[in-house]
Amino acid sequence: MKLLLSEEFIMLMSNGSLDKIIFSEENRNTLGWKKLFDIVIGVARGIDYLHQGCDMQILHFDIKPHNILLDANFNPRISDFGLAKLFAIDESIVSLTAARGTIGYIALELVYKNLGGISYKADVYSFGMLVLEMVGRRKNLNPFANHTSQIYFPSWIYDRLDQGEDMELGDISDDEKVMIRKMIITAFWCIQLLPSDRPSMNKVLKMLESNVELLKMPPKPFHQLPLETSTEVHSCENSNDEESVLLHNQF
Repeated sequence: MKLLLSEEFIMLMSNGSLDKIIFSEENRNTLGWKKLFDIVIGVARGIDYLHQGCDMQILHFDIKPHNILLDANFNPRISDFGLAKLFAIDESIVSLTAARGTIGYIALELVYKNLGGISYKADVYSFGMLVLEMVGRRKNLNPFANHTSQIYFPSWIYDRLDQGEDMELGDISDDEKVMIRKMIITAFWCIQLLPSDRPSMNKVLKMLESNVELLKMPPKPFHQLPLETSTEVHSCENSNDEESVLLHNQF
């Protein structure tokens, strides 16, 4: 997994960004489950490197499909560090003057301060939401879903998996079912409400590479938020065509 830090390299990413693959009706079947799983592993390794592999801890704060670029062999590169922040490697809790990220991927503790301190676990949350969109090959929130129960994909797929029901992901082999189950269970650990309940990216990699029978289903991570807050949303200087924002909390 390589980290793409300069815009000049974007031209080398001949398959464009991941969102153009998984959200497009025309391209969504371009990648088989094995290749999707490999991309998940590659992105996880990249984030783990940002968190632990440098002299400084790099928190990306904007992990999402648009910021995962794919080369000619569909190897992933993490891109767009416009919202990233550098911290000392030994800082477990970091200080921000404003929340940052893209709506739908922002860890909740960036908005609801009583959930826990801000840390690398914010990137873990975003990664979990990314993985669920890769599995569903759709946005997690889709108001135009065929059934109301499918509007919010994470809730729907959690219930299907937890109850042992068909996940309606098409004709898949037993090996593919194992990879999909690993991705889903790991993703749900990543998007737990409390940061303290989420694994590190190093632990995420171990989960993805372990025997699926050893993975326990986490609690359902959807709860009523415990604190009301108002936010001012300011667009930030970002090359993306999505709504990356700085959220100035008003508590």
